[in-house]
Amino acid sequence: MKKRNHFSIPTKYIFAVLAALCVVLMFVSYSTGLGGASLGRVAGYVFVPFEQGLGGVGSWLREKKDVLEDLAAVQAHNQELQAQVDELTMENSLLIQSQYRLEQLEELYELDQTYGDFSKVAANIIATDGGNWFNTFVIDKGTEDGVDIGMNVIAGSGLVGIVTKSGDNWAQVRSIIDDLSHVSAKTLSTSDLCFVNGDLQLMNEGFIRLEQLKDPQDQIAIGEKIVTSHVSDRYHEGILIGYVNELTQDSNNLTKSGTLTPAVDFEHLHTVLVITDLKQTVP
Repeated sequence: MKKRNHFSIPTKYIFAVLAALCVVLMFVSYSTGLGGASLGRVAGYVFVPFEQGLGGVGSWLREKKDVLEDLAAVQAHNQELQAQVDELTMENSLLIQSQYRLEQLEELYELDQTYGDFSKVAANIIATDGGNWFNTFVIDKGTEDGVDIGMNVIAGSGLVGIVTKSGDNWAQVRSIIDDLSHVSAKTLSTSDLCFVNGDLQLMNEGFIRLEQLKDPQDQIAIGEKIVTSHVSDRYHEGILIGYVNELTQDSNNLTKSGTLTPAVDFEHLHTVLVITDLKQTVP
């Protein structure tokens, strides 16, 4: 089945008809005596609305162009402002880190003054065992810096732990909260002996374990300072370990056990001091 051809008039014929119409109108105008006013009225009815429509479209297009230009300017300004916000956020973050770092250095300085009788070297923590706590970790100082196995490590307000391994430019530290850690300790006010044992499960509550405290006179109260004892063969005497949190009588009715709040924040360690004097070599 053949499709019907659509009828169309060539464009040149349309223009020819329009031109002829214009000539006829001019002839009628002169023949009938219709003046320019009549033609003006006809033009007014025919062409003026068309021109007004074109003018309205033009105005609408100009307005849209202005709106788009304004929108582009606003977007560019917003991008500039966002870049400034990002820059200020980064600067603020760096300032906070610098402030935190300064506070750490101030703590280390005060700690260095507190234990001024010992030789020390500062070290940064460069690796941990991957847990939530700094129970074992690696520092960036080793035998080349005078750091060796058995040296005490301090930070914050007191004892962190002890060096267990050492290489040329690194060393491993086991902290006092580790399950394998056992520290001979004493009460600061009465020098009653006890032991502080690591317990990572208990550390989740923020405490470490205190055991075998001899307190026959019931003189030890909550908040008592617990320090390293003079009978320890690994730890220097008098280094703060923590504060008594609770105490209960043991079943033997001779000793007490309980918990300590450690003097060191074992969740946010970054820098430590290594006491390079070994316990055995200090007179």
